[in-house]
Amino acid sequence: MTIQSHFSLIREKIHCLEIMSSEILTCQRVLSFTVFLGFMIHHMLRVNISIAIVEMVFRNYSNVTQEDHGPRYDWDEEEKNDILGCFFWGAKIVVGTGLLSASILTLLTPVAAHMGYLWLVVARFCLGVSLGIHWPSTPPIATKWIAPADTATFMSHMTASSLGVAVTLPVCGYLIAYWGWASVFYVTGSVALTWSLCWFYLIYDSPEEHPRISTTEKEKLRLEIKPVNTSLKKPPIPWMKMLTSGPVWSVIMGNTCAGCTFFVAFNQLPTYMSHVLHFNIKANGLFSSLPYLVRYFVSLVSCITADKLKKNDKFSTTTIRKFFNVSFFVGAGCLFTAQAFWGYSGIVSVVVFTVSLGLMGFVTAGVYTNPVDISRAFSGTILGVSQVPGALIGYVTTEVVAFFTKEKQGFEQWASVFWMLVGVNAFAAVFSFIFTSGEEQSWSVSADVKEMEKLESQDTVEK
Repeated sequence: MTIQSHFSLIREKIHCLEIMSSEILTCQRVLSFTVFLGFMIHHMLRVNISIAIVEMVFRNYSNVTQEDHGPRYDWDEEEKNDILGCFFWGAKIVVGTGLLSASILTLLTPVAAHMGYLWLVVARFCLGVSLGIHWPSTPPIATKWIAPADTATFMSHMTASSLGVAVTLPVCGYLIAYWGWASVFYVTGSVALTWSLCWFYLIYDSPEEHPRISTTEKEKLRLEIKPVNTSLKKPPIPWMKMLTSGPVWSVIMGNTCAGCTFFVAFNQLPTYMSHVLHFNIKANGLFSSLPYLVRYFVSLVSCITADKLKKNDKFSTTTIRKFFNVSFFVGAGCLFTAQAFWGYSGIVSVVVFTVSLGLMGFVTAGVYTNPVDISRAFSGTILGVSQVPGALIGYVTTEVVAFFTKEKQGFEQWASVFWMLVGVNAFAAVFSFIFTSGEEQSWSVSADVKEMEKLESQDTVEK
């Protein structure tokens, strides 16, 4: 074999490998994996302070020995909950600059804490602004990259946020124990910074804009993602019809009420396990993370199940969405009733929070996927609108907890919080059962026809 033929054989093998890699590692799969990691990091940056703040403040009324895990600050319950809640002041403002600025703010959090309480409040507020656009930007991505029948599975990547919490809390517990609470922000901020740089290089808004997508994948997407309407011009947002639509309000109320349960656990569970159940920081991180791990896997299974039921036409989309929504709200209501009676027990509390947040995985197959059902064109707008009260409830829950626990951190005070969750979930179950719909609404016009025509035109030129 001559040298020339040898190099020709090598080039042929390299070309075959390139073809195989483009078929296996498609742009769509890269998008899915990057979105998955993005939501893990999104909640990693949000939850890190929930466990770190346990060791950042003095426990004036606690008889438990306070270990030295870094400097402590003399913040009362209202100030501590303001720090946890000020994130949500910015999350409703969908003008964020994304995870890049959020990672920088996270790296600067120890400096802000050292400078003073107000500086830390400002840093957390800006973090909320930075991350505010993440959730409502995901449905529009789905309409351009994902087939309608696979939407719920793709949207399950949003609950990778729970997996991020499940990983972050125990890791942070050990980081605090061995290197102090400041290490939590340095490590999580560095991870987020790395992801941000990868995101800018790998991800594009649509297949038509992607410079590295193969002709085969573009053709596949063109056939799978078929717009319903033939209008080339996307109409203005029908705000009046949208905001007087029962299904839209089902999404808004569902997101808000589910957020009430989620944010109590998200912001307060490490504090509850420390002050009421007296878990040490490493056990606190481990047990606080368990509910989120269960939630992610329940979400993944429920979304895959929902998509299969939709493909098989065994149940209507409306029935599927109602089932998953109502199942969560009823289940959570029953569990927090038990927590209000027996939550002084560590075993009961771990079981209640684990199962209730596990059931919250159903919301992904219901509330979070539902905007794409009722309006593919305005799905991002609907989810964005629902995030405003959803973010507000995050702040309200911190104020409610501060009100009940200001004088004392005991089970009697926390029982009032749990009864509040029972009422919220009962209301949400009834509201969702009445108003949830899986049908595209009459005021909605399917979008992206122009996008797909550009895609088809570009395919023709390349061929």
